[in-house]
Amino acid sequence: MATAVAKTANLKPVKRASPGVVSDPIADMLTRVRNANTARHPEVKVPASKLKLEIARVLKEEGYIAGYEVEADGTTQTMRIIFKARPDRTRVISGLKRISRPGLRVYARKTEIPRVLGGLGIAVLSTAEGVMSGRQATRLGLGGEVLAFIW
Repeated sequence: MATAVAKTANLKPVKRASPGVVSDPIADMLTRVRNANTARHPEVKVPASKLKLEIARVLKEEGYIAGYEVEADGTTQTMRIIFKARPDRTRVISGLKRISRPGLRVYARKTEIPRVLGGLGIAVLSTAEGVMSGRQATRLGLGGEVLAFIW
């Protein structure tokens, strides 16, 4: 019995982040969307922010989601993203990837905006004029931070 106590006394407490703190909120949003889409959920709820709302707006404009709504419950805001499905029950979104992240920011000039799957997907960019798709940034002649690829 004394040896068991000695072994447990040597264990160090594990530090855990509080559930509300996320180091990369955009990656968290994309992961929640990816997981819910793979599990064929009709919608997903994510904590809302201005940047996340702009990314959802771009997804809706490009036809990847059916819509989004902001729900306020007390001090926190939650965004509900409603998925779009094709008639043959396949999903419109087949993949999402975070490109620029806190540890490695990725920027693209107006002439270097990446094409996703040869033009079948979109790149989401944060420009001086706001968040927009790669096609729209090319039309306006803007470069910026490449937030994500969606296909």
